[in-house]
Amino acid sequence: MRIFDNLFEMTALSNIAANPAVLLMLALAFLLLYLGIKKGYEPLLLVPIGFGVLLANFPGGDMGVVQATDENGIMHMTLLEIAHDYGIMNYLYYSLIKTGLLPPLIFMGVGAMTDFGPLLRNLRLAIFGAAAQVGIFSVLIVAVLAGFTLEEAASLGIIGGADGPTAIFTTIKLAPHLLGPIAIAAYSYMALVPVIIPLVVRFTCTRKELLINMKEQEKLHPSKSEIKNMRVAKIIFPIFVGTIVGIIVPSAVPLVGMLMFGNLVKEIGTATSRLYDAASNTIMNVATVLLGLCVGATMTAEAFLEWKTIGIIAGGFFAFALSVAGGIFMVKLFNLFTRKKINPLIGATGLSAVPMASRVANDIATRYDSRNHLLQYAMSSNISGVIGSAVAAGVLISFLG
Repeated sequence: MRIFDNLFEMTALSNIAANPAVLLMLALAFLLLYLGIKKGYEPLLLVPIGFGVLLANFPGGDMGVVQATDENGIMHMTLLEIAHDYGIMNYLYYSLIKTGLLPPLIFMGVGAMTDFGPLLRNLRLAIFGAAAQVGIFSVLIVAVLAGFTLEEAASLGIIGGADGPTAIFTTIKLAPHLLGPIAIAAYSYMALVPVIIPLVVRFTCTRKELLINMKEQEKLHPSKSEIKNMRVAKIIFPIFVGTIVGIIVPSAVPLVGMLMFGNLVKEIGTATSRLYDAASNTIMNVATVLLGLCVGATMTAEAFLEWKTIGIIAGGFFAFALSVAGGIFMVKLFNLFTRKKINPLIGATGLSAVPMASRVANDIATRYDSRNHLLQYAMSSNISGVIGSAVAAGVLISFLG
């Protein structure tokens, strides 16, 4: 009987019997893996996050991230001591995530894979990327009224920017104990862009508005200015934006600065092709894998299964939906004062979910008119949304960090 008792204690069954909530977390891990593998929803992120949740909730595996408190004194330990006392996942979390290293590296990779050409050709549409950030600040106010602290509310509201690394970076700075649920909400809603944008468009746009053809509007009201040397403009743009943001919102530099650096090495060409290749492939892939696993590992049953998590999931959805609606209503307002009309779908893409949001908007437009291809116009608003959400995060960190 002693042998059987030892065998039972050796397995995770005794731990599961003592804490059945672990089963819910394992079910969540399987759901995330299903959505990433079978449904193809953001697999590069949901698969490592889902498996991170799985690792963290294997009882006895000691792979769950332990948040630093005054009692455990983790913040005063060396990385070697953290690895020895709390395991490899805590070592990775405190060296890569808690320091804020990985999100800027991912932004560098995003910059290296982004073409700012559509934005430069349609600069007037960039304002809708700024308008779409309304969801961030609206939900921040509501969250404070609902009982969240200002720091927690800011971390929740940033989900409205539809940018996972930005949400993670902001949460690390302001409310690290909420990193798991906020990351899951941010990436889940990013994956649901093909569902959320059409839902908001259905309730906010008329058929007449959705039939506005951007190319026909260009023919009727051609632009008076045109960039003659696009290559030079593409090189100057990241340097210019990085400098302006560095002066006005220094706290946004870790994200916007790395975004612009990644784009710069791409646009220079063959002279920096090795840097571009490393930023967009090797570094980006390694950072994404480690970020996903570490974020998933923060989602233990003790940290995740509480009422605040439900509030974050609900608040994140409203932040996302309000951001889409904010961009749409800004277009409607803009159209009241101009002869050159803009399709409201351009405003709906003022998010950071590049290029998925633009593709969804283009699909909706072509559904109403097969000739109405507005992808390049949507990308202008979409790309400006990436910069806008990072700047919004910098503002929140500057005021609340």
